[in-house]
Amino acid sequence: MKRVAVINVVGLTQDLIGEHTPNISAFASNSTLQEFLPPLPAVTCTVQSSILTGSEPSGHGIVANGWHNRVTKETSFWKQSNELVHGVKIWDALKTTHPEATVANMFWWFNMYSSVDIAVTPRPQYRANGRKIPDIWTTPTHLRQTLQDKHGQFPLFKFWGPGAGIESSAWITNATLDVEHEFEPTLTFVYLPHLDYPLQRVGPEHKSIPKELRAIDTQVGKLFEQYDKSGVQCCIISEYGIEQATQPVHINRVLRESGYISVREEGGLEFLDAGISKAFAVPDHQVAHIYVREDVNVKPIAALLETEHGIEFVLTGEERGHLNHERSGEIIVVASKGAWFTHDWWMQDSKAPDYQRTVDIHKKPGYDPRELHRATGWRGSRIRIALLLLLKKCGFNKQLNVITLDANKVKGTHGRTPEQGAPSPVIIPPCDTKKMPKQLRASALNQYILNLVTSS
Repeated sequence: MKRVAVINVVGLTQDLIGEHTPNISAFASNSTLQEFLPPLPAVTCTVQSSILTGSEPSGHGIVANGWHNRVTKETSFWKQSNELVHGVKIWDALKTTHPEATVANMFWWFNMYSSVDIAVTPRPQYRANGRKIPDIWTTPTHLRQTLQDKHGQFPLFKFWGPGAGIESSAWITNATLDVEHEFEPTLTFVYLPHLDYPLQRVGPEHKSIPKELRAIDTQVGKLFEQYDKSGVQCCIISEYGIEQATQPVHINRVLRESGYISVREEGGLEFLDAGISKAFAVPDHQVAHIYVREDVNVKPIAALLETEHGIEFVLTGEERGHLNHERSGEIIVVASKGAWFTHDWWMQDSKAPDYQRTVDIHKKPGYDPRELHRATGWRGSRIRIALLLLLKKCGFNKQLNVITLDANKVKGTHGRTPEQGAPSPVIIPPCDTKKMPKQLRASALNQYILNLVTSS
């Protein structure tokens, strides 16, 4: 049995590896870099779950980063319990044949309450006065205090939001090195999200991307250095490739104009009433699930969406393929190249829900990359943000309404698969492994990783 570390460099593609990534490039030159096929949608939770279970979304049930619950009539994104992921996890499969093996999960999603030996994942504190305090959840419990005593409070506001940057990936790197020193896990999964931020914020063609590549390459180099000393084999993967975003598609506005969406007005603002809506969309980057209350409306809604500019594929019934699951919408739509879906249902910005101008990944019924962008003018100014944060620390329940509503500010997107023309994610295995089969699917990486650990 060998010790292996799987380093997830989110957003990494073959064309990004070069002079600005000397550590990754050197590693790739001694190995076989290969692109692989993520499932639809090519988003974090779905891809990671396919790798960790060896199954497609129809098996593990993670049909997006979030979905609508038809019983509670609630849409939830970024839930954390591992019980939501169906199927045998890779660490349980490993321990079936090698019970002495230990596994560490450093920030891969659905990390809470799983059967891994070591887990570290973000878990903010939500106070009654509206404050959101950065924190983590760990197994074993003492790690929560140990890691934050040594490296400081986990930089949550550098992990997502307009301030997202290299600091969060650097913190994860340092915490991973501590876990390696203390526990020496047999198999470690590491999540380094940094590239995701600039690639979505400014797009893969922006002049600042080389600097961001150098920043994440430095963190990968730190891991390489320690793992080389410890005799740990490294395997680099990514989850998806990010393409230039050119067009937001306001799919819920299309449905509203055709009479399918119901809204309720509260305090002059409009809120989606999913429970009585005939149909509504739950968007996640370039893929959206359309939940249709009555089957009779599926065909006319599909026909409506097929004519909408920015939508390339409209899938119903068995056409949904690996997304044919009870959590999925009755209709699944895939954006055209460069297009992505907002969740917006309001026709005037003045009617947008109050949470829309904040970073609030749990209230918004869809993934919102605009949370990477501050509003223009006074509302998004650093002085105003500092003042609001000071008032919140003093106990005032102030809303951080500093995020833009302008969907055109988003310059990078993902979710489409390579078969649909999207950039491919990559896997770079240890240098002494044989070449992998062509057209490798994300679900097949499960067995490949197991083989890396268990091969003699």
